Amino acid sequence: MEKPLSFEQELKDFFHARKILCKDRSDSYRYPDFSIPDPFRNKKYFHFDAKEKRQRYNMHNWQTDIPEAHFFIMDDLAARKILAYAPRSGIIVRNNLNGKYFLFTVLDLFLMPKKRVNRPIRRNRDAFKGKWLTDLRMGGEAGSMEDILALVYDYLRNLESVYLSILQCYGNYGEDIEEQGIVRRPEHWDTDIAETR
Repeated sequence: MEKPLSFEQELKDFFHARKILCKDRSDSYRYPDFSIPDPFRNKKYFHFDAKEKRQRYNMHNWQTDIPEAHFFIMDDLAARKILAYAPRSGIIVRNNLNGKYFLFTVLDLFLMPKKRVNRPIRRNRDAFKGKWLTDLRMGGEAGSMEDILALVYDYLRNLESVYLSILQCYGNYGEDIEEQGIVRRPEHWDTDIAETR
């Protein structure tokens, strides 16, 4: 069986074929792997890291309730790097086991449930590497890079409303979001303004 093209190479070929100007920093650990223009805001870019699920995980090594088919281990440092480029940033994952793609915007990374663990590493000295135990179902799922690009563009198109207008809890991360508290009425806002300004 022929070895699949690396995800990074697939992305380079994809953007080249569509004549999308792509900044490639995949050889650097300091910057997100790729940056593509934001089509809705001149001189702005969407920055992202490219990750792959290349093989099944041995679930005896990880304490999680996430089924292996949906399980993905993400680097804490990679997530923090994406946070540094917010709000136009994220992580795109290619699952080589089923051919699907997943988009995690920086907002998803911030809001979604995850378990953080320190994985022991041994190089020149003993240390730890931060990992996130995540569920791929928490990201936007797509069957192709064309569909992933559409998800990126949809996120960028709605950036202002997503960050500044939506009042209810954003996103569907498998939680049961309840209604709690008393009904908020106009006089409550009047009180808030009078007491804080």
